[in-house]
Amino acid sequence: MSMQIASAQAADGGIRAVYGKLAKALGGVSWDILAIPMRAAAFSVFFRSGRVKIADWGSTVDLFRSEYRVPVLPPALAASLATTVELGCSTLLLLGLATRFAALAVLGMIAIIQVFVYPSAWPDHIQWFAFLFPLLLRGAGKYSLDGVIAPGNRKNDSVAN
Repeated sequence: MSMQIASAQAADGGIRAVYGKLAKALGGVSWDILAIPMRAAAFSVFFRSGRVKIADWGSTVDLFRSEYRVPVLPPALAASLATTVELGCSTLLLLGLATRFAALAVLGMIAIIQVFVYPSAWPDHIQWFAFLFPLLLRGAGKYSLDGVIAPGNRKNDSVAN
């Protein structure tokens, strides 16, 4: 019986050691690397949506008129603004150019959708928030056009902790 306990304790110690090494390695991944898939995810989601809108502009404006009904804005203007943000800001995010501005614009659009259009779609919106909000706070990282153009603005971008 004591052999089994000793064996179990050894296995537990081995698992903890492996976990500790893995946690240390993953904790060392820099923001510069983490930002890349976040930027790509934002591009993927919003660029595709913008392309769908421009593929059939008449249907898009009708959708803004009948289903989306953004308050205050005429449907054609709301459709134009949303499409511009989706195509333009998603491209900026992918390139890492004006990243904080682009992330803020997309987050603003998401907030409008959440409040006025699809309040029950928060599971999607919170996922989008999860990869856009860190980009707003930390920027695009050094592997971006922002990092090339203004490397001095990245003081805290590479901090992994």
